[in-house]
Amino acid sequence: MYAIVEIAGHQFKVEKDQKVFVNRLQTEEGKEVSFDNVLLVSDGNNVTVGAPAIDGAQVSAKVIKHLQGDKVIVFKKKRRKGYRVKNGHRQALTEIVIENIVTSGAKKSAPKKEAKKAEPKATAAKTATGKADDLKKIEGIGPKIASTLVEAGIATYADLAKTDAAKISEIIAGVRGNHVTDTWPAQAKLAAEGKWDELKKWQDELDGGKA
Repeated sequence: MYAIVEIAGHQFKVEKDQKVFVNRLQTEEGKEVSFDNVLLVSDGNNVTVGAPAIDGAQVSAKVIKHLQGDKVIVFKKKRRKGYRVKNGHRQALTEIVIENIVTSGAKKSAPKKEAKKAEPKATAAKTATGKADDLKKIEGIGPKIASTLVEAGIATYADLAKTDAAKISEIIAGVRGNHVTDTWPAQAKLAAEGKWDELKKWQDELDGGKA
């Protein structure tokens, strides 16, 4: 039996006892975790396809360890401008082992409960400040990342400025792409202080938030 399941924004074909490397999960090492966004289950000649997910199906797994992936070198060059930047990135990953695939009668998984609980956090952040800032003005942050940060309670430049870059990487682990968050808190600090000219000058030297 195997299943196609979505985990941390990516789809995987998994079988029982299979080890899988996924984007960093918030679950502690040694703990159980379950995923109910199961798109397809195949058991011999019986194939069940969801629309888009299969109601009641669930994949349960155990977190083995958290680690970082192999270094990826990103080289940027702008023609006739003498601009060359070389950066390395290591994606935050989690190794899990698939323990069971259930086709029906599964309980609601933790990810959905966490998603429902995330909304009050975003609302609380907006209520406390009166208005959320446009986080997309930070070099390297797009609409999807901005939305993810707001859901995690980071809705203003001040919130982002006091959040550690490593913590930001964990929060946006489910967003596709290689994101270097090292400069985001410092950029947000300048934005929070209204130093837009200084921020703009610095951002002209950045590429996707990378120095």
